[in-house]
Amino acid sequence: MKHVPAAEIESVKRFMRRIPLNRLRWHTRIALWLGAAGAGLVVVGFAKLAEYSLDFFFLLIDGRPWLPLLLMPAVGMLAVWLTDRYFAGSEGSGIPQVIAATRMATLHYPVKALVSLRIAFGKILVGALTLAAGFTAGREGPSVQVAASLMHAVHRLLPHARAVRPQDLILAGGAAGVAAAFNTPLAGIVFAVEELGRRLETRTSGVLISTIILSGLVSIALLGNYQYFGHMQMMPMNRSIVVPVVIGGVLCGIAGGYFSRLMLWPQKAAHIKLWFWRARYPVRFAGACGLTLALIGLASGGLSYGSGYNVAQMLVSGSHELPWYTAIARFASTLVSYYSGIPGGIFAPSLAVGATLGGELAQLLGESVGNVPVIALCMAGFLAAVTQSPITATVIVMEMIDGHEMVISLMAISLIARGVSTRISPELYQTLAHGWQHKEQRRLDPTP
Repeated sequence: MKHVPAAEIESVKRFMRRIPLNRLRWHTRIALWLGAAGAGLVVVGFAKLAEYSLDFFFLLIDGRPWLPLLLMPAVGMLAVWLTDRYFAGSEGSGIPQVIAATRMATLHYPVKALVSLRIAFGKILVGALTLAAGFTAGREGPSVQVAASLMHAVHRLLPHARAVRPQDLILAGGAAGVAAAFNTPLAGIVFAVEELGRRLETRTSGVLISTIILSGLVSIALLGNYQYFGHMQMMPMNRSIVVPVVIGGVLCGIAGGYFSRLMLWPQKAAHIKLWFWRARYPVRFAGACGLTLALIGLASGGLSYGSGYNVAQMLVSGSHELPWYTAIARFASTLVSYYSGIPGGIFAPSLAVGATLGGELAQLLGESVGNVPVIALCMAGFLAAVTQSPITATVIVMEMIDGHEMVISLMAISLIARGVSTRISPELYQTLAHGWQHKEQRRLDPTP
């Protein structure tokens, strides 16, 4: 019988012991990859559903300008009733809930009231319903909560519960939601670092980046490698861009700061009768908001309806000039839609407000730079002022318009706008997330 060296026997034993571990790792990776691909597929489906819903609304009111007076109050009341009755936790943008869920998961609290399959389903269903009624809401913020909910559900499918932390999956899912919603993978990574997690740990980075890449690949495979607002026709950048950057940064900073402050008004002044009435009679309040939105739409000639994608695209393409009151109408309608309590985001509406502000500023400044670059600058500036996330705003707008030559000017206006906004309002998403976290912790740990 041939003698086998002891060292060789020990080597074989070590190899055999590694087989279950390698199998466990591969099972974990496959589950994560399938979850990421599924999240991307659902977000892309949500994007198409939102598009069809808006098309349906504009087709429905064509030749019937009076119809929103009946449709919007009724759908607003139905949407809030469904949300309160079946999909609590899905109201609003969804980004604050994802931030709060990440924090609570780190503290080992249950987070199913903030991210769950129930909430994801409600976000899509009720969100599409409100868009079909013309509410001024976006589907990008909700996509963050939808993808985070799906990735959190994947945690139960992992072969070992400690293979990946729940907060890492929530964070990765939220970032993947941004990447798939805007078709901007780099923006997803930046958004995760700057807004959702405020840091990128070594053990998080692999899960985060692979999830974003897979979700982005699904989006590209189904929709193509498109730009959200198309490719901009740019003039050569020179010193003439400095004046629009400075003036636009201050203008967008003031407007975005007060927009953010007004968004936080119900949370900061809950004792005011208006918000007391909203808390006591949410369905009736939503009906009143729907009627207000219909009146704003009638007064603005329909320019306040919908997410604002069509308004921003018209301005970015340089094919239309809109009335001076468009920015005011969209500013007001976005706030009223948020106050109503429906599931809906503010990313696309904020970009539309910024685009309309840029259009007006370009008219005032003349043709030295061109209308389209100023519009793009103010889109980034207003979004940065509202979210106080300047790098995210820069990367989102840069990737959406394929405007890489504007990266320095986009970053400059975003930083200026953010600096002005911080003097007016605290951080929007972080403040709202603190409210959600405090509410859930009080519910889970009631004081005597």
